[in-house]
Amino acid sequence: MANLYPMPDYRSFINYAHRGASEYAPENTLLSFYTGILMGANGIETDVQRTKDGILVLFHDGSLTRVTGEEGAVADYTYEELRRFSVKRGHLSDKICTLEAFLQNFCHRDLTFAIELKSAGVEEDTAALIRRYGVEEKVVITSFGFQNLCAMRKAAPELKCGFLTSTVTDERLAEMKELGIGEICPKATEITAADTVRWHEMGFNVRAWGVANTEIMLSACEAGVDGMTVNFPDKLTAYIAEKWGTKA
Repeated sequence: MANLYPMPDYRSFINYAHRGASEYAPENTLLSFYTGILMGANGIETDVQRTKDGILVLFHDGSLTRVTGEEGAVADYTYEELRRFSVKRGHLSDKICTLEAFLQNFCHRDLTFAIELKSAGVEEDTAALIRRYGVEEKVVITSFGFQNLCAMRKAAPELKCGFLTSTVTDERLAEMKELGIGEICPKATEITAADTVRWHEMGFNVRAWGVANTEIMLSACEAGVDGMTVNFPDKLTAYIAEKWGTKA
């Protein structure tokens, strides 16, 4: 039976390296981001928090322990103190990266950046750096915190925003339309092809998260999403090449 919901055009599909190629390299580090690009990613997803001395750095967890083995949170340390720690993945390690260093390294590349706000109060400074490096058209600001997105829409109405969620409700979609939040980011295991068609008809871009394995990756692709965050961008690159006969 023919697929009633074909995949979107490969030219607009975004293979986001989730915290970089985080299955293979220390997450949210320059090593991980460059690894993702080498694996064919045309997007990078990362997370922003603020240090004790006000520097915006790229770090996901509320605690340092899982990836550095250290105690406390990003906000408990100055950036120079955090530089003493190493982010680890297997035998590999790298240093915690600032948002500014990230933009310095990648602003000139033909990539899309999904920047997730992990805490409140970082919206204006994040927007200022995005403007400084001229990547407004390349960035989508995301958050699980709807109030973070509301604050960003006020601080930088020119930036695209996406709402990360496990549950998509009509009430939330209506709020998103009213605020000009144009991307819905549902959990990959909760997406059906019918959902994607409906959200597209409403004018939303659809990006999947929580792609834990290749089975979920394939399911989300066949549901017609516009992109997804994956820890293994090489596997998505290979699938795209097989499906479309080219790379994203």
